[in-house]
Amino acid sequence: MNTSPQFFFLSLIAIWLISLTAFGATTIHPDEKKALEDIAISLGKKDWNFDIDPCSNKPNWFTPPIPKILENNVTCNCSVPGDNFCHVTIISLKGQNLQGTLPRELNRLQYLQIIDLSRNYLNGTIPKEWGSMTNLLNINLLGNRLTGSIPKEIANISTLIQLELTANQMSGNITSELGNLPQIRTLRFSSNNFSGELPATLAKLTTLQDFQISDNQFSGKIPDFIQNWTNINTLIIQGSGLSGPIPSKISLLRNLTDLRISDLNGSEYAPLPQLNNMTSLSKLILRNCNINGTLPEYLRTMTSLKILDFSFNKFSGTVPSTYADINNVMNYIFLTGNLLTGPIPPWKTNIYVDLSYNNFSISQGNQICQNDKVNSFSTSWANKNIGTVSCLSECTKPSYSLYINCGGQQETVNRTSYNGDSDSPGPAKFHVSPTGNWAFSTTGIFIDSDQLGETYSPQNVTTLTMADADLYMNARGSAISLTYYGFCLANGSYTVNLHFAEIMFRDDQTYGSLGRRVFDIYLQGKPVQKDFNIAKEAGGVGKKVIKPFKDVVVTSNTLEIRLYWAGKGTQSLPNRSVFGPLISAISVESDSPPGSISAGAVVGIVVAATIVIILVFGILWWKGCFGKKNSLAKDLKSLDVQTGIFTLRQIKAATNNFDISNKIGEGGFGPVYKGYLPNGTLIAVKQLSSKSKQGNREFLNEIGMISALQHPYLVKLHGCCVEGDQLLLVYEYLENNSLARALFGPEKHQIKLDWPTRQKICVGIARGLAYLHEESRLKVVHRDIKATNVLLDTNLDPKISDFGLAKLDEEDNTHISTRIAGTYGYMAPEYAMHGYLTDKADVYSFGIVALEVVSGRNNTLHRTKEEAFYLLDWAHLLKERGDLMELVDRRLGSDFNKKEAMAVINVALLCTNVTSNLRPSMSSVVSFLEGRNAVPEFVSDSSEVMDEKKLEVMRKYYYQIEENKISNTSETQSQSLFSDGPWTASSSSAVDLYPLHVDSSYLKERN
Repeated sequence: MNTSPQFFFLSLIAIWLISLTAFGATTIHPDEKKALEDIAISLGKKDWNFDIDPCSNKPNWFTPPIPKILENNVTCNCSVPGDNFCHVTIISLKGQNLQGTLPRELNRLQYLQIIDLSRNYLNGTIPKEWGSMTNLLNINLLGNRLTGSIPKEIANISTLIQLELTANQMSGNITSELGNLPQIRTLRFSSNNFSGELPATLAKLTTLQDFQISDNQFSGKIPDFIQNWTNINTLIIQGSGLSGPIPSKISLLRNLTDLRISDLNGSEYAPLPQLNNMTSLSKLILRNCNINGTLPEYLRTMTSLKILDFSFNKFSGTVPSTYADINNVMNYIFLTGNLLTGPIPPWKTNIYVDLSYNNFSISQGNQICQNDKVNSFSTSWANKNIGTVSCLSECTKPSYSLYINCGGQQETVNRTSYNGDSDSPGPAKFHVSPTGNWAFSTTGIFIDSDQLGETYSPQNVTTLTMADADLYMNARGSAISLTYYGFCLANGSYTVNLHFAEIMFRDDQTYGSLGRRVFDIYLQGKPVQKDFNIAKEAGGVGKKVIKPFKDVVVTSNTLEIRLYWAGKGTQSLPNRSVFGPLISAISVESDSPPGSISAGAVVGIVVAATIVIILVFGILWWKGCFGKKNSLAKDLKSLDVQTGIFTLRQIKAATNNFDISNKIGEGGFGPVYKGYLPNGTLIAVKQLSSKSKQGNREFLNEIGMISALQHPYLVKLHGCCVEGDQLLLVYEYLENNSLARALFGPEKHQIKLDWPTRQKICVGIARGLAYLHEESRLKVVHRDIKATNVLLDTNLDPKISDFGLAKLDEEDNTHISTRIAGTYGYMAPEYAMHGYLTDKADVYSFGIVALEVVSGRNNTLHRTKEEAFYLLDWAHLLKERGDLMELVDRRLGSDFNKKEAMAVINVALLCTNVTSNLRPSMSSVVSFLEGRNAVPEFVSDSSEVMDEKKLEVMRKYYYQIEENKISNTSETQSQSLFSDGPWTASSSSAVDLYPLHVDSSYLKERN
């Protein structure tokens, strides 16, 4: 044996090295520590203390090394063979409401295996740099504000097992490269805005165990290739946009334990696939899937089945007698809304069953009053023979109104008494009011909720400040379907007002505020509103919105109001039981109550009164007794204003007496101030001067116009104030300011708009204009569509603002002859030159804005006082050269959808056609942008000679701007366009006018 000192020394070194390998290192690798510091900055995490080594707290010397989860939620591996450092393997920062962006620096942690950033407030896109991480197993980004598409580089992570993107704002197609993930087990994309067909490459994912894509905008049918996923145990496709029928080969997926498919598009019916081999199924939901035929007998043999939902299909025939054996296995059966007939099976008391909206034997009508767990009510029973239902009252005297405080106690509001409605709900419950004149029916359970049980009551987490807050403190909700019935109403026409307020989401910058509640509304069995979102319609949470539905015809003395959850909206924010329909109150009033005058008499009285008024006013005018102008206050009262009236004291309190520090911009008629209502709601107050006659007219126009227009893509007017010489408009506050500032404002105010967000903005503006032109009760031409009049909300959704110049377009008019007002550079030629105004003027302006969105450049750029460049001219020059892609904002790099970008550019060129009748309608524009219709080829009718030299000068000038070598706008513009407020109209210069009063000299110059 060698016992030399050298051998002894080498032996000690070897033992030391082995000990480092066996028992682990002590400190984090310096490069990884620096990476964590950069990651913290990107995430906006400010409480990490890097004075302490993130991988300290070494285990005892003789304790085998184990991964350590520290207080900063970083887990390290300190026993990498042959390495003297610790390495980060897990970053788990969930539920911390971090407000930064996803850090690309994560790719510097090459040992990282798990990223969990779920339930935060992160924005931005998924960095493509993550695709270089070779050890990554799990990416969990649930419940954030992420936008953009899934980078194809993610498919390079061959080790990836789980990709969780639920409840974000992502969009675009699912990249086909995901089919190359060899070990993927979980793909969850629910509650986003993904579109297109599912790529065929996903057929290769034979390791897949969990696939969830609910609440998206996919197209096409459910693909047959799902039959390849033989290892899958969870398949959830609810409200996805896909069409049916359900593939018959789904029967090959024998390992399924949770199968949920609902609310398929299309009208193709098919029988239920054979499911008898799915013996492990625990949850089987095939709701509203266009299934016909009869109920299968084999369900009784599926011993693991706990929840069965075949609601809203076309099942016919009787319920098999063998279903009596199911009672000992299942907990919930929902067969709502089918065509089932015959007797009702003798269900036992340990199971909830909903059989409502079917055609069971009417002789069993009394059963609905005797069982709180079996709901078998059908309106046909009440319509045909109400006496068979013992809990319903005979209609001895019809009623002409109905008032219900849904989910709350009896309340008197504005001298109207609302019936209390505080009875406990249930998964399958029909409850009749004490008077027997109305009832409610609830269907469904919150399957994934920790609060799953037999009852469910919405929990109010908001502060309500409206005058009639008692109506909105409580509400009634349901997981799937919530129906109210009004009985014993006099037949005839009614106005139905449905009162809503979102009380279960918070209004703050936390993941709990990111939830979306979306449901459909039906009256008398007919759909009246699809994808209704309370918070979006009301302009925020804790705010009321009343949806009026006129001319609702009551027959058989029965009114039916149904709210239905069609698989849309988030299901996991802030928790898993905040979705489904929710309603605060119902008020129903007859259009012809007793003692009212007939329609013919009303017409006669109105005609006579009109003649008398004309005569009287004519005499007064002739005698000079009639004033030339009523006061603004009287004019305001004469408007049918559907909004709130604020006092000057309230406005001063909200703005700290118009403190200069709260001034956020300068509008066309005065300053704009930021303010806070007592409930913490942010508002923007536009202050106008009453000394301007034009200002008065625009003020009244904007109040009347916006108060009558309610749409998700129009700015919401909370109210107004007229006291003394003060004219004030109170709007919702849009924290991301105007589209102009986001695109080409000062660099510190610009927002990095990725391509999906830009596409979303274009579609949103188009939808808002389509509503104004074609869908609203009032047909409106805005006249001043431009980037400064498009505001961006928290989610970067666009909202059209500034209706001071809007004009009503009566349907029998071919055009409106009016004074010319608008913004030069955005005005259609026929309007700027001749005052010929139609909705196609707005279409032209939209085309200019769309070019600005694609290019990130302002439409009008002044090189000198005499020379100006126009983005539209550049687009025409580039099209002539076949190089339209050069228009695309260079800040996007290559990270954009070239097909979509080209579609937007071509749509913009169509919209800006010199000939107005060649421009498309805005509804057509929406279909083009959403890819539902192909964009027609644009053929220029311009006679301008395409000058290559001019193109080169323009290109050089635009790129100088991008490189910050020269100013983007004139000094005048920069003071107005890019102020810090959401209302930013420029001065009346020839550069950017709001409003532009075109005089005769200007017209001569243009001509």
